[in-house]
Amino acid sequence: MTGGLLWGVFGVVVVVMLALDLGVFHRKAHDVSVKEALGWTVAWIALALGFNLAIRIWIDPSTPPDMQRPSVEFLTCYLTEYALSVDNIFVFLVIFRYFGIPSESQHRVLFWGILGAALMRALFLVVGIEAIERWHWTIYVLGGLLIVTGIKLLFQKEEDLDPEKNFVLRLARRYMSVTDRYEGSKFFIRHQGKRYATPLFLALLVVETTDVLFAVDSVPAALGISKNLFVVYTSNIFAILGLRSLFFAVGGLLKYLHYLKYGLSLILVFVGIKMLVSSWSPIPVEASLGVVGGILLLAIVASMIRSWIVGKEADAEAEELVRGVHERRHE
Repeated sequence: MTGGLLWGVFGVVVVVMLALDLGVFHRKAHDVSVKEALGWTVAWIALALGFNLAIRIWIDPSTPPDMQRPSVEFLTCYLTEYALSVDNIFVFLVIFRYFGIPSESQHRVLFWGILGAALMRALFLVVGIEAIERWHWTIYVLGGLLIVTGIKLLFQKEEDLDPEKNFVLRLARRYMSVTDRYEGSKFFIRHQGKRYATPLFLALLVVETTDVLFAVDSVPAALGISKNLFVVYTSNIFAILGLRSLFFAVGGLLKYLHYLKYGLSLILVFVGIKMLVSSWSPIPVEASLGVVGGILLLAIVASMIRSWIVGKEADAEAEELVRGVHERRHE
């Protein structure tokens, strides 16, 4: 199977899955249960891993020995982008909380928002690869940008994510007629012959423009792992298309992943350093996969241990409080 045929397989899989998602399973707006979201999350991960297996079987054998194996590059890119997308979930939570988006309409916003993100990623990746091939020094600029972004992530707080500061949102409110009411899952309505945008459309605008900021770290991170457009784009798309279901599956659990932000920061800094030293001491993609996977595992395990300790301390404080109340009653 050639790379061209795999491009075709990828396109068919994505189109069919999106058609099933919006046209069948989410034809009517409804609250997405955790069980349903977990099912879709597993399905997208299985598709990504299956596609990775196809690359390993049909593309890897024809790769020259002195080049990185595309299947390992794909898996490393996918793992990195999927990890970065978890941080995006936190931003979506802030946006939905700000606009007060009804839970049954959130899937529709994410569907069209992430579909737009897929198109933008294609443009950014093509431009990025072309820039690196024409002007090699671009790779050092992108590497430095990743390091700065990783360090900045360490100090980013929830209060810094204010949708009100979004430039596109301010323009929309200034030049468009906007209603304060939600009309089901409609982005636009007509009232007395005049067209109005609903808050749902404003939320979509913020999601779309926020993805441009996401691309500032995700696209250079992908290019720091591979310059193969097929690898970086397909891994990116599988990661961000699985983001919608992941949002509904683990959105409420993010508060327990206390150290995830630090893990993502380390990953960005590592990939940035990888890009900076690529001309003198290239880091093998197998080593990159190990580092990225190790950092993520460490961050998740450390977060779970912290949550367990905090929970134990909270239980101990509650028991102490109850004991104190009983003692005062007996006095």
